[in-house]
Amino acid sequence: MNSKTTPRDDPLDDGCDISNSQLIRIFSERLAPSDQPSLTPPAGADQHSPTLGVCVVNDGQSLAKKEERIDGQIKKRGHKVVAPFERLSNNRSTVTLSVPDQSPMERFSKHHLNVTQLCEQSWCEIKVVYGFLKPHMKRREMRRTAVTTGASIHLARELEANPDAMTVVVHTREDREALKLINLIQMVPALEAGQLVREFPVLGVLDGVFFLGVVDELYCSKSGDLVLSELKTRSHNSLPHPAQAKGHSLQVGVYKLLFDSMVHGSMKRDQLLHFLKLRPHQAFGSELQRYAQKLGLLAVTFGELVDHLLVVLHFSNLQPIDKLCLEYRHQSSGVLIGNREVEFEETQLRAELRDYLAFWRGEREPHGVDIEDIEEAWKCRMCPYEESCEWRRNRLQEVMIDGSKKAKLDGSKSETPNSSRRVPN
Repeated sequence: MNSKTTPRDDPLDDGCDISNSQLIRIFSERLAPSDQPSLTPPAGADQHSPTLGVCVVNDGQSLAKKEERIDGQIKKRGHKVVAPFERLSNNRSTVTLSVPDQSPMERFSKHHLNVTQLCEQSWCEIKVVYGFLKPHMKRREMRRTAVTTGASIHLARELEANPDAMTVVVHTREDREALKLINLIQMVPALEAGQLVREFPVLGVLDGVFFLGVVDELYCSKSGDLVLSELKTRSHNSLPHPAQAKGHSLQVGVYKLLFDSMVHGSMKRDQLLHFLKLRPHQAFGSELQRYAQKLGLLAVTFGELVDHLLVVLHFSNLQPIDKLCLEYRHQSSGVLIGNREVEFEETQLRAELRDYLAFWRGEREPHGVDIEDIEEAWKCRMCPYEESCEWRRNRLQEVMIDGSKKAKLDGSKSETPNSSRRVPN
């Protein structure tokens, strides 16, 4: 038995198809202090199995109510919330894309990353920065029709697997994260028995950074291979452009790294508590305690649940993932467009991961779209920050200057001085 919450969905054919619930979580993590409950829809809600679903509600509030709370927090604690994330006024046109002696992890108060943030980063790092600096534009992007349409496809699939969804109210961050772990604990024996599981939580440390993610589907094939499948929805009835598929492949590859490290026993109690900034002795809320007892779990604090999870993983017979697949469906009709199997090259993937993390550590400047590359430049037309993007504006100026210099150079070469011309005899 697992928990289920707000359905995931994929935005309009851009980058990595980050889901609505994941975007909300990313946004509110930037606003919620680490020592207070998050203002997001409960992140533990994205998990479920084909047996039982639980609709997780953070203090019983709707999404609209949560957005009102976020706006209220901005107004009430502007000096504490707005200043750290350098929210920009509508009439301000310049931004600071990087800050000397301060990494993006420090600048944006990130203790860990979601896998989908890496995916967005592979699309355009400048867009990632603007997402932090202009969170209200990020929220508007989440409300696009394509996002909500993609959500319905995910929701239909979830309800098909979990027709009897129930509700669990959570009150603290420990409750919210505990639901993820409870989901995970319940899915392990189901996966060992060869059952299909959906919304499988993965977490762990990669290259010194703690990651969280949620896998769409895990199942055993007829040949006995453990398959990871990720659903992507598209507005066009065609497979994605290579620039889009790049983020998708990165996403499932990192999921495999995290899952494999979990089944190999690499997850450590202290790491989980440290990076998530959770209180091990915090008791669960009464409703969550009743739910855990229903499942036969005796843990009543987050630390006890972590210990139980580590024992479950240690004694499980789960094997590493054998195949990575991407499933593409049309947003309007839900019709299958096609499937792609992703080749897993661990050495290359880890090298790419180190480069992405170099940005988060402040070891290099953020990279934007190469506007001179026809395979990349079209991304800007889909970006909500196109008009205010300093990276794009600066690159266009550089291209114009370089083009002007080249034209002058070519012109000077084609014009030979009269004194050097030789008159034929």
